[in-house]
Amino acid sequence: MSNHGAKQIGILLFPDVEELDAIGPWEVLSSWTRNFPEDGWQVFCFSADGKPVTCAKGLVVGAHHSMADLPALDVLLHPGGQGTRPQLVDEQHLDWVRGQSRSVPLMTSVCTGSLVYAAAGLLTGRPATTHWASLDRLKELDPTIDVRADDRFVDDGDVITSAGVSAGIDMALHLVSRLASPERARQVRRGIQYDPQPPV
Repeated sequence: MSNHGAKQIGILLFPDVEELDAIGPWEVLSSWTRNFPEDGWQVFCFSADGKPVTCAKGLVVGAHHSMADLPALDVLLHPGGQGTRPQLVDEQHLDWVRGQSRSVPLMTSVCTGSLVYAAAGLLTGRPATTHWASLDRLKELDPTIDVRADDRFVDDGDVITSAGVSAGIDMALHLVSRLASPERARQVRRGIQYDPQPPV
């Protein structure tokens, strides 16, 4: 992680985060930033205390930084998973999210990460999406949200939300396209051989 002067993308980790919510975008964004450093971006993971976290299905993932020592972010990615449920009523976490939204140019979420954004007041009057099973909860948290049930991701300028789990990969590729170019996103997509053809 030595691309000096690079813009920073931070992926938040927390207990019971859904694995693919974080690791899917990590695969896309790290493939981009490592293979094309000339684009001037860097991605890292961080947790509240900088220690590893145990994800929803038992995978243990390490963090590069804690919240206290992370570099200034240009993009924040907030994943979802069962670990977001306590965050919805955790005023300390919601205050942290609000603080980030005041300084981070682009706030993004995967799956139920958007519920946290809604609880923090970031999605008022805006279009957004989440995991299909949590669409009603998103509307309950803030009835002013224009819930986009059929969208894989919703780009509303300085906030991007995505649907559940694997949709974070699509959102991350969109990020590459937006922050670099569509051609770069195609190169990354080919590099990770992402060409969904479900068997059923």
